[in-house]
Amino acid sequence: MSPAQTKSVLICGGGIVGLSCAYYLARDGWAVTVVERNAEGADSCAQGSAGYISPSHVIPLAAPGMVAKGLKWMMSSRSPFYIKPRLDADLLRWGWLFARSCTAEHTVRTAPVLRDLCLGGRKLFVELAAATGDAFELKHEGLLNLCKTQETLDHETHGLAALANELGVEARVLDAKQTAALEPGTKLDVVGSVYFPIDAHLTPRKFMPALTGLLRQMGVTFQWSTSVNGWRTESGRVVAAQTTAGELKADEFVLAGGSWSAAMTDGLDLRLPLQAGKGYSLTIEQPRFRLTKSMILTERRVAVTPMGDKLRFGGTMEIAGHSDRVRPERVEQIIAAAKFFLPEFTDADFAGIKPWFGYRPVSPDGLPYIGRFGRHPNLTAACGHAMLGVTMAPITGLLVSEILGGREPSVPLATLRPDRFS
Repeated sequence: MSPAQTKSVLICGGGIVGLSCAYYLARDGWAVTVVERNAEGADSCAQGSAGYISPSHVIPLAAPGMVAKGLKWMMSSRSPFYIKPRLDADLLRWGWLFARSCTAEHTVRTAPVLRDLCLGGRKLFVELAAATGDAFELKHEGLLNLCKTQETLDHETHGLAALANELGVEARVLDAKQTAALEPGTKLDVVGSVYFPIDAHLTPRKFMPALTGLLRQMGVTFQWSTSVNGWRTESGRVVAAQTTAGELKADEFVLAGGSWSAAMTDGLDLRLPLQAGKGYSLTIEQPRFRLTKSMILTERRVAVTPMGDKLRFGGTMEIAGHSDRVRPERVEQIIAAAKFFLPEFTDADFAGIKPWFGYRPVSPDGLPYIGRFGRHPNLTAACGHAMLGVTMAPITGLLVSEILGGREPSVPLATLRPDRFS
């Protein structure tokens, strides 16, 4: 029997990343308990997401030019990336670190890491589809980055497409006719697109229960409706998590609380810059037009995903803390983008749809936090994935199992260290 088979691990967070960590650790023989603040089946950031599995996303959120765009977009709550101005020390420090990261050097250094994480995630999703009988509708149709103007298409051609091809992620630049031929289900008002054949998508609301069911079969214990509100440590090691259900002990602890992860570290003297980036989505239950491929409406930063018989439109990034306020102007911008790029859609297609929103955990450099904390060596981070939580969930789970098992990680972890801003 291996040492891992005699040890216990407490995963703090039962979202898509926490469940993925539970899967790979249980597969390795760990005694796994998942603690989740919400009830079983409750909403999570992944549930209403675009469901993308995106090896094409090789450029981090903290990219050259984003500071200028961010300052411009801050002036309008209708912008794709809105930071609500407020006097908050954590936000100010996050903004300073974000600005420092928006360099060409940062993109060159981190793009290969993002590629490896996303390609690794895609490979593991194929395995998970086989293990669950494809319960979550994994589709290998690729992604179309639709461009409304020639200026945008040129920018995507010489920027994202060129970098992706350089890194071995195929990107094809298409004109309007070629784009329409790939997606004949509805009229597209575009000058062209960049097509990423390797991208895929799934239905998140089917993935989460499928994975939860698989974990139960593997003997994973769940502690639902339980929040982590403190820790007990001895000689630098975490001994127990203090929760609303009492003290929970384990040999190892995994921090996978999504946008709440930073707050969960209170009392541990750790610095984990993280902001909650609110995203919205609208799901048409019975769309009049059928699509096969996932899309990005590039100028408006809106995602479109066919999910079985449904069609989801989502997007926007709103850095405003954990506020449950739904800003109608941001929902209106998603609908306006849909009609702008796909002119056969009308306001009537979106009538009566209740907007969904969720909080993405956004690090200042656009990279997740994966790895052990130096101050508390039996506490491992698995958070900060921003818009790539679905894509990177399985590879994060595999990496955490490799870290705790003392194995060589599948992806180099140097740039992902949770202490990198300490």
